[in-house]
Amino acid sequence: MTTAGKETMTDAAYRCMSQRKTEVEFARLWAEVAEVMHIPEEQLTRKKRQFYNELIEDRRFAALKGNKWDLRSRRKFEEVNSDTADLEDDSDDEAEENAEDETLDIPNGFESY
Repeated sequence: MTTAGKETMTDAAYRCMSQRKTEVEFARLWAEVAEVMHIPEEQLTRKKRQFYNELIEDRRFAALKGNKWDLRSRRKFEEVNSDTADLEDDSDDEAEENAEDETLDIPNGFESY
């Protein structure tokens, strides 16, 4: 529960997931949360997007293959953390390209405008 006494969608999802023994597809989790939270029909689409974004940001949850979700605490470290050592850092290349674009073309000697 939040300090205001209202449960957030991710809190409701955590409660639903805690009652399960295994992962669940996003669509099913969303249906459960929408029902528990009594979300009005006209708000379902907007709230679904909001819920998905909040779920991604909430460190209690782990996104799995096949758009399935589980509690991070039930997963092995390797399942929920990717190896960033294999990712290529392109930031140096981009900085060089931008530096080349920013050079000035100043005329030499009598070649003036």
